[in-house]
Amino acid sequence: MWLSALALSAIVAGCAPPVDEVGGTALVPSAEPGTFPVTIDHRYGTTELTGQPERVVALGSPGRDAVLALGARPVGVVDDTGTGGMPPWTDSRWADREPAVVGDGHGGDIERIAALRPDLIIAQRSGLTRQRYERLSRIADVIAPPTGRPVGTAAWPELVKPVGKALGFPRLTRFLLRETESEFARVRLAHPEFGSRTVVVARRIAPGRFAAFTSDDPRAAFLTELGFRLDPRVDDLAERGATAVELSGDELRLLDQDRLVWLTSGARDRARIEADPRYRRLAVHREGRAVFAPADDPDFGAAFSTPTVLSIPHAIERLVPRLAAN
Repeated sequence: MWLSALALSAIVAGCAPPVDEVGGTALVPSAEPGTFPVTIDHRYGTTELTGQPERVVALGSPGRDAVLALGARPVGVVDDTGTGGMPPWTDSRWADREPAVVGDGHGGDIERIAALRPDLIIAQRSGLTRQRYERLSRIADVIAPPTGRPVGTAAWPELVKPVGKALGFPRLTRFLLRETESEFARVRLAHPEFGSRTVVVARRIAPGRFAAFTSDDPRAAFLTELGFRLDPRVDDLAERGATAVELSGDELRLLDQDRLVWLTSGARDRARIEADPRYRRLAVHREGRAVFAPADDPDFGAAFSTPTVLSIPHAIERLVPRLAAN
């Protein structure tokens, strides 16, 4: 199976997409034999596909990157980086043209989505309401966020699997999952010391106010896949299913871990964190054990903040040396 999946992925990656008349690039390679019809369960019910979709709109980076990794190209996407373009880890996937942008990170414009005439909309964003799901369903079949997890906490494999199923690539999807998981395994093998270290992911939410991310957050989960251990006291402070909790008073001491990863909006945000007198008293700051992941650097912050099958290798390449150096 490994060889056949690898051969299939090479064929898929080598396809050249035709340019369609509404401005996006559209191509979904032929499905693996015998894959349709399929039924996909999600938060708002089930979606039944009798045949392979040909025109896909992806409203979010996990869906977009899964489509690209499977060798297909969406006709429409949202700009969820705020840069006006696509992140660099997707550069080699677009061939000669990038897709139409139908909105920003808060969701796509219904009319612009409809104008692309999609037959599948991947809308796995945690903020997708039932009302918006029903509106999108009038345009095309929709894949909503997966069931069984609190809002915004789905692990990256659970966002890839339904896309692979919908496009007709179950074997290639399993191959991609194994390859991505092996990226984490290689880090754990190269850095066994990570397994004995604790870590916390945090952000500044207002002057003098900080929040830590729980084990349900994909960024915290990313670090555990590298081998680190999370402090269970963060989860103990949070409400059930919450991805973050504000730290107050003595709780700020929970940031004093072997490694601290800050999510920031940029250099100014970092400067404000480092100027906070309570934070400056923590050993994690004094001893230089904090790592900053700025959101305005898509090579690093955005790749880490939303782990996908394409962004994970980029995030690992940039984050691991920083974690190992401190």
